[in-house]
Amino acid sequence: MEDISLYVMLFLIIAGFLAAFIDSVVGGGGMISTPALLASGLPPSTALGTNKLASTMGSFTSMISFMRNGQINKRLVWMLFPLSFGGSVFGVFIVQLLPPDVLEPIILVLLIIVTIYTILKRDWGMASTFKGISVSLLMFAGTAAFVIGFYDGFLGAGTGSFLLFAFLMMGFNFVEAAGNAKVLNFGSNIAALITFISFDSVHFIYGITMGLAMVAGAYMGVNFAIKKGAAYVKLLFVIVTILLIAVNIWEYMTAS
Repeated sequence: MEDISLYVMLFLIIAGFLAAFIDSVVGGGGMISTPALLASGLPPSTALGTNKLASTMGSFTSMISFMRNGQINKRLVWMLFPLSFGGSVFGVFIVQLLPPDVLEPIILVLLIIVTIYTILKRDWGMASTFKGISVSLLMFAGTAAFVIGFYDGFLGAGTGSFLLFAFLMMGFNFVEAAGNAKVLNFGSNIAALITFISFDSVHFIYGITMGLAMVAGAYMGVNFAIKKGAAYVKLLFVIVTILLIAVNIWEYMTAS
C-alpha cells in the first residue's frame, strides 16, 4: 500500500484551488499545479499526466459555469471541439518522440507578442464585435483549435492564454473569449488525459485530490470573473502572461 502523506495532500489541495481560480478564466494554472505535483515526489511524466486529470476536472467545472451564465457560443465551440481534442492526442504522442524544449523559444516569443498586443490595444476585448460565423473565421478558428490543442498535449503551459487570445481575435469580449476557450481547453485536457492514462502516467489519488480542489477553485474563479467583467479578466490575462514569460525565461536561462 502506497504511503500517502497528509501534508502532501493538504499542499496539493491548496495549490489546486489557487491554480484553478486563475486557470478557470485566463489559463496559466499549470504554473502552480505542475510544480506542486513535482514537489510531491512524482516523476515528470507522471506529474504531467496527474496534472491533466486535475485540470480536466477544473476545466469541466469552468466550462459548465460559463455555459450556465450564457457566456459561450455553443455552435462555434462544438464545431471546434473535435479539432482541439484531436490536436491534443497528436501532441501527447509527439512529445514521446521529441523533447518539449524544441518549442520553448517559439512559445516565449509568442507570449511576448500576445502580451504587448493586449496592453497596447487598450479597449480591445471590452465589448464584443463578433459578427457571426463565416468561412474565413471557421478556417482561422479551426487552425487555432488544432494547433493550440496540439500544443496543450505537447507542452501545455499557457494553453488557456493562447485560446483566449484566439477568441479575442474573432471579436469576442474577454469574458466570452474566456468561456469559449474553456470548452476547447476541456477538450484538449480530456484528450491528453486519456492518452496519459494509456501510458500509465497518472497518479489517481493525487490527481483526484487536487482535482476536487480545482473544482472549487474553478467555480469561484468563473463566478468572480463574470461578476467583475471584462476589465478584470483583461488585467488577470496580462498578469498571467507576464508571469508565463518570466517562468519561460527563467527555465530557458537555467537550462542553458
